[in-house]
Amino acid sequence: MFLTITTTGSPERPATDLGFLLHKHPEKSQAFSTSYGKAHVLYPEADAERCTAALLLEVDAVALVRRGKGKGRGGAPDAALAQYVNDRPYAASSLLAVALSGVFSSAMRGVCNARPERAAQPLPLRIEVPALPARGGPELVRRLFEPLGWAVTVEPVPLDVQFPEWGDSRYVRLVLESEALTLAEALRHLYVLLPVLDDAKHYWVASDEVDKLLRAGEGWLPDHPEHKLITSRYLSRRWSLTREAMERLELVRLAEADDSEVEDIDNAVEAEKETEEKQTPLAVQRRDAIIAALKASGAARVLDLGCGQGQLVQALLKDPAFTEIVGVDVSMRALTIAGRRLKLDRMGERQASRVNLFQGSLAYTDNRLKGYDAAVLSEVIEHLDLPRLPALEYAVFGAARPRTVLVTTPNVEYNVRWESLPAGHVRHGDHRFEWTREEFRIWARAVAERHGYRVEFVPVGLDDPEVGPPTQMAVFDMGTAETSTTTTGNNDEKEAKAA
Repeated sequence: MFLTITTTGSPERPATDLGFLLHKHPEKSQAFSTSYGKAHVLYPEADAERCTAALLLEVDAVALVRRGKGKGRGGAPDAALAQYVNDRPYAASSLLAVALSGVFSSAMRGVCNARPERAAQPLPLRIEVPALPARGGPELVRRLFEPLGWAVTVEPVPLDVQFPEWGDSRYVRLVLESEALTLAEALRHLYVLLPVLDDAKHYWVASDEVDKLLRAGEGWLPDHPEHKLITSRYLSRRWSLTREAMERLELVRLAEADDSEVEDIDNAVEAEKETEEKQTPLAVQRRDAIIAALKASGAARVLDLGCGQGQLVQALLKDPAFTEIVGVDVSMRALTIAGRRLKLDRMGERQASRVNLFQGSLAYTDNRLKGYDAAVLSEVIEHLDLPRLPALEYAVFGAARPRTVLVTTPNVEYNVRWESLPAGHVRHGDHRFEWTREEFRIWARAVAERHGYRVEFVPVGLDDPEVGPPTQMAVFDMGTAETSTTTTGNNDEKEAKAA
């Protein structure tokens, strides 16, 4: 089976930079052993104006059969003859996808120390696959690749050129062209979609395939119009794995929507609140309030739970008082964006030792969260269904037990001040609830009492005398139940006097 990747360039930006991006020298022909044969990388053409890299995979059909992975769908062997007489040596399939990931692993991750700026930039790309099995025909090929920004040329291969009346085979010749994608994005598209079109994998699909799919599909799969079909076929229609993958993709979509729309609503709010002197955006006021509360608590090691795209982590890194900052989010895409925002790949060793990002769900206890001075839940709790709040409460306050916990959430009473927000609507489509000040205080005091904290409440943003601030923050500090009760009582007295 065969695949070519072509790019064009100029004397200033030579096309032969493709060799740096693929980590394969254009003047050499290289061979790599795989589990089912040998992969060869060579360059049919390589000059400043045009460069083509070819991947040729020689499949050992005997080795394929001996490993018990014949042509059958999902890895099940066919009849004895079909195990040896099949299309595996000739048509692009999961065998070629695995070879791509093995031979071009660094390129697929977008890593290129020699040309980092080229790795991050879109390239003029032309990818040709002479023989591709396509269950679903040319129309499905277009439906899979065109939403990703490819110009698709797909030609059905006839069953027999001498007998056109026999019709077309299930194989196509595919040409993909784009000037808007990076090489890493292109390779990840091929890694996922080649076996999807073939609809048959040469190896047993285990639970780790879900992680592989989500890693390769990061940034494009959650919003792809055919994500259900892609997920089902990639996982060989294993129902349990497909369901797990779809649930995780849904979490990614919700996190991405929140990251984009929360900033939009903050900007809209500030546009309405603008006076002659420009107001500080609410998102910035919220981060400033959180940092002030953290410094007042004396925290040095801080968790940002539900860190999103890393805005708070970035702000904390600017203050040397915070010696360790950990961002946790359920969305791998959000964590990737956070890593780019923080420039982790170019960060100095001392600075990099202060920050860590990892994936995690706040609905479950996690030993990695234990032992920190403070934890921040900024605009997080309102995204959970109310029946799931006790699980988050136990994971953070009961199991992790940082000395200080900061929780911010919208104040629904303030919504009437926003002309752009229709009456009765919450601020974001994924908010499962928005609390009044009293409802938030009732919840926070109950949490403090159950887990041995004392709690105080801090307004964030303009504190309207009638409806309160746009954001409300609870500051939980570790203390005995008796201290917690006393502090809560003092808060009640202060609030009564203020009223």
